Amino acid sequence: MSLQRQLLFWLLALAVLVLALVLFRDVLLPFIAALALAYLLDPLADRLERWGLSRLTATIAILCLFLLVFIVGTVLLAPLLSQQLAGLVARLPGDAAKLQALIMERGAPLIERFGGAKLAEDAQSSLGNLVGEATKWAGGLLASLWSGGTAIIGVFSLLVLTPVIAFYLLADWDRMVATVDGWLPLDHRDTIRGLLHEMDVAIAGFLRGQALVCLLLGTFYAIGLSLVGVNFGALIGIISGFLSFIPYVGSLTGLVLSVGVATVQFWPDWTMPLLTLAVFAAGQFIEGNILQPKLVGDSIGVHPVWLMFALLAFGSLFGFVGLLLAVPLAAVIGVLARFLLRQYLASPYYRGRSAPATKTHVEL
Repeated sequence: MSLQRQLLFWLLALAVLVLALVLFRDVLLPFIAALALAYLLDPLADRLERWGLSRLTATIAILCLFLLVFIVGTVLLAPLLSQQLAGLVARLPGDAAKLQALIMERGAPLIERFGGAKLAEDAQSSLGNLVGEATKWAGGLLASLWSGGTAIIGVFSLLVLTPVIAFYLLADWDRMVATVDGWLPLDHRDTIRGLLHEMDVAIAGFLRGQALVCLLLGTFYAIGLSLVGVNFGALIGIISGFLSFIPYVGSLTGLVLSVGVATVQFWPDWTMPLLTLAVFAAGQFIEGNILQPKLVGDSIGVHPVWLMFALLAFGSLFGFVGLLLAVPLAAVIGVLARFLLRQYLASPYYRGRSAPATKTHVEL
């Protein structure tokens, strides 16, 4: 098959995949979640098989343990988080207005001294509009979560379908992998296997490592903010940990929200807001120097900027399903881009027909 036909075939396959995601995105969530769950738990199932259990027994044991931990955690945390979420929704507009008043009380004289009364008035108006819009957006989002919108109903409905689908996927995982491996074109099998192995290492290393990082960070922030005495500290900490799968977004969101709440709560005492800031500084130090190097490292091989773009782009296109697929697809695209760049750097298009081909190392 010519290069043009191969390229046309893969472009058509990509177009069909994208079209399927667009058409079926409303029903894909439990299947994508089950696929991710089976993918993450497959190494554990393989280890239990090496210990003498059958694949079916290992699958049943793993999923039962996973569901038990998930249900117990939900039962223990749901009352606390729902209470704090309701309180945060109710107090957010008032706290935002108080924070705006404090900022203008302290900042207006300084602005007026250097820029005049008109600049101070304009700054107060702009700050009021900004705080009002941000409060309206955040309050609407939290209210929709609290009222039990379709997104949350969809997430909780995963408890019905996801375990069943994950059970069948995990039980047949090795057989499915062997079947797909048998479909690979014989002339390019070794190359494709190498690329798939590189993708597997990147995706598995990031997902397993980052999931543990998010869990540990969320626990640390929730305990730390609760010990400091910040209102809704457990909720803010868990939100920060959950959002930590987006680089910098989780910690920045939690920092702004918690310091704002602490400032309004303890004003004019600056001790508690500074302690709140110290909690996030300690969390960032632990994440950057211990958790990320030990648990994640450079496994995904994707720049954080590209990762953030992928999360926003796929989330915008496919909703929550896009967020689930963003990191794996970003890793896949990164592996393919590096492979294509290596091929280009070793080709006559780059080196010229008279230049000898040499091994080229590529980093993106």
